[in-house]
Formats: sequence, C-alpha cells, structure tokens
Amino acid sequence: MTGLDSRALRTAFGTFMTGVTVVTALDAEGDPLGFTANSFTSVSLDPPLVLVCLAKSSRNHDGFVAAGGFAVSVLAETQRDISNTFARPSDDRFADVDWHLGPHGSPIVHGCSAWFDCALHKAIEAGDHTILIGRVLAFDSTSSPGLGYARGAYVVPDRAMNLMGHHLDLVVSALIARNGEVLLKSDEHGGMALPETVVGPDESVSAALARLVDSTGSNAQPGFIYSVFEDAARKRQHLCFLCQTTDGDGIAGTFVPLERSALDDVSDPAILTLLERYVSEAQLGTFGIYYGNQTSGDVRAIV
Repeated sequence: MTGLDSRALRTAFGTFMTGVTVVTALDAEGDPLGFTANSFTSVSLDPPLVLVCLAKSSRNHDGFVAAGGFAVSVLAETQRDISNTFARPSDDRFADVDWHLGPHGSPIVHGCSAWFDCALHKAIEAGDHTILIGRVLAFDSTSSPGLGYARGAYVVPDRAMNLMGHHLDLVVSALIARNGEVLLKSDEHGGMALPETVVGPDESVSAALARLVDSTGSNAQPGFIYSVFEDAARKRQHLCFLCQTTDGDGIAGTFVPLERSALDDVSDPAILTLLERYVSEAQLGTFGIYYGNQTSGDVRAIV
C-alpha cells in the first residue's frame, strides 16, 4: 500500500469520460456471460489487440478466463438500460436483450455503436482485476453515437460538452469520400469547406448527421467519427464523421481529388489540417480519430 485513498482514487478515475461497453463470452456449457465495462482500449494494430479488465470478484471471472474468446459491444447512446442490466447482479442478463452470435462465436448486442469479436490472446493478473487481451478477428461499426460515462453519470456528445464547463455550439460535419475524391462546398468566406450543420437543441447527433447528408443530395453512408475538436475562438465543438458514397450527379458541392494542391481553397485552417491528414491516411489505408482543439491534439489509432 502507498497510502492512497481507494475511494478518492475511484472518484478521480470517474472524472474522465469513457465509452461504455458490454463484454460477452460463452461459458463451458455454451451459456452467455456478460458484464458492463468502461476499461476498453486498443493495445496493438499489428496484430490487432484490445483489452478489457474484469474484477476477480466477479462471478463471471473464471468463465471469461476459461473461454476461448470474447466480444466487446460498444453501446449506442440509446442503450443505457442495457448498460445497467449488465452492471447489476442478475440470474439472466440476456433475457430482455436482443443479441446474436458474432462471426467467431461470442455474443454481440444488437444495435450497438460498434463491436469487436475476439479470440483470447492472453489473461494477465493485475491487482484485484484480470486483464483480458483479445485478438480482433472481426469487427463492425455504425453511425450511431456511442454512450459515454463520466463523473458517475451517462453522457452523450452534447451533454459531455456541458460536463466540461463549456457552452458551445455543437457542429457536425461530413467528410464524404468517393473514389479518391472528397466533397467540398462553398462557405461564407468565399472559400471551400466540408458540409456542416449545427445540431439543434432538441436534436440528436445522429439525426443532425442524417439531415446533413440528405442536404448534399448523396446517398453517403455515415461511418465512424473521424475528428473531435473544440474551436474556442468560434465557440464550437466540432464532430466530423467519415462517410462514403458512390453518387455522381445531383450532389450539392464539388468533389475534389485527394491531393494537397486541390485543398488550397479550404478557408478554415482546422478543416484544412483535417483534410491533409485524411489525404495521408487514405494513401496508407490506416485511419485514426483526432481529439483536441483547433490547433493541437492527438490522433488515436482505430483498431
């Protein structure tokens, strides 16, 4: 012991916003096991590894350690009831939850924001928890915003901004890519910009994104969040979603090639930096999520 107050330490950990996941597996009899976790993170891209932490006191502990694999379902913002179900003791947590088996045999929660089906790579004892490292064998994601947890409460993107003490407009933009090109529109400064919209006071992020994509006249399919940044000077919190389309005619805007020279007319320096990163990542075929402000931040690799 180092004299740390465990209750204070738990409170300190709780001030950070984390994603909410349900971790699942099948026991030796083929029955589903599951628990809620917000200690999910990527470990490696080559090979693709992720980890979750499971308390040794959990009655599911031995079943997970003995299982040959597990799945992680990243819950959508509408699934807080499912989080509560898997966080509390229950004889059958799966009774009222829609789920299906993933490609490699572990249960996946229907309608989640993203999921990862993993083989158990290694189980490591770490204090009062066991770290389960999984090798990702299959995964998928949707445009549904994820559910977060901070300071003892569930949060969604707009409420997360309020928790941080900001009163900012929440802006959603769409990076719509098509065959080596990206869609840009004219902005109020006479330059070019990504299609964007302000999320309404009673509107969800997913609804605003759908409205924005419809306004471009494309059939773009929303993908994952590509960039999250705060622009304090303009009092904005910006969420950029990467989208794909195959449409050609009838789209509001101009498709420009993914070349740095084609981006000279982009007037917002933050969006220009975002697009320059996308040019580089598209060439490599590996993408990350930017988190920071309009001038500096970190790019976090996507598994």
